Amino acid sequence: MDSDQNVPLLTAKNTTTFRSGTEDIPPITGVKELLVQFRIESKKLWYLAGPAIFTSVCRYSLGAVTQTFAGHVGTLDLAAFSVENSVIAGFSLGIMLGMGSALETLCGQAYGAGQVDMLGVYMQRSWVILLVTALIMVNLYIFATPMLLLIGQTEEIAHAAGKMALWMIPQLFAYALNYPMAKFLQAQSKIMVMAYIAGTALVLHTGFSWLFMLKLGWGLAGGAVVLNLSWWFIVVSQLIYIFSGTCGRAWSGFSWGAFNNLWSFVKLSFASAIMLCLETWYFMALVLFAGYLKNAEVAVDALSIWSVLFYFLLKHVTHIDLENK
Repeated sequence: MDSDQNVPLLTAKNTTTFRSGTEDIPPITGVKELLVQFRIESKKLWYLAGPAIFTSVCRYSLGAVTQTFAGHVGTLDLAAFSVENSVIAGFSLGIMLGMGSALETLCGQAYGAGQVDMLGVYMQRSWVILLVTALIMVNLYIFATPMLLLIGQTEEIAHAAGKMALWMIPQLFAYALNYPMAKFLQAQSKIMVMAYIAGTALVLHTGFSWLFMLKLGWGLAGGAVVLNLSWWFIVVSQLIYIFSGTCGRAWSGFSWGAFNNLWSFVKLSFASAIMLCLETWYFMALVLFAGYLKNAEVAVDALSIWSVLFYFLLKHVTHIDLENK
């Protein structure tokens, strides 16, 4: 396996040995056969799609729940969180999700070719790249206030959003660890464990958000604490699952092979990021432009709530994403 670890793409030997055991459907000669096969294939599809959609909805709902409670705290608080969540965190999410998605092709090919040992190495390489990227992007959070002022946001929203951005730095590093793990687990069709973890995180997040933001009166500070902890709950839970040995040969421990040929992996990660970033960033642009309108706080609040609903429908209802079937 040492020789395989030296190449980021599947150019190693035995790449022509594919996993077997899946038979093609028989020829369809009539309507009855069509309906039978449609039912069988639909069942297989939703066996993967259902938990995948549920996981995605739960993760996305973490920020939406915090944003909802922020609206009960105050108009400025909702505007500040909306700008931070849609612009600062949204920009980071596009980068991290895009770069982490580079594992889709590699892990899918490795699993299909029987090179299961390479899945853990690929995930570790992605961790290295995304953590370094996160360290660079910390500057976006630290200097959020002057950057928002520079592009014309109102002083009140810029200062409040900048303070919120500083509190949300831990979320950035949770993104860097989470998305490679998500692709690693999806390649092995371990969807249900991700669904259980995400669902538990959402339930806990909702309860603690209400407690800290409204009941105890911590406001946005409480929301930031709970949102950071919820994302790190997902990360730590998935790490425990992977390290526990349930992934078999896919995880054999940390390897120095993760640091080999990083540049090739970086190029693939950035190419993947460019393809996926625009899907997230055009919502960020809408919220950003709302800050230029009269009565900016109300405009940002209204548009951010609309964008939450619209993005939910676009991402989770009209688009079924089966990344590694």
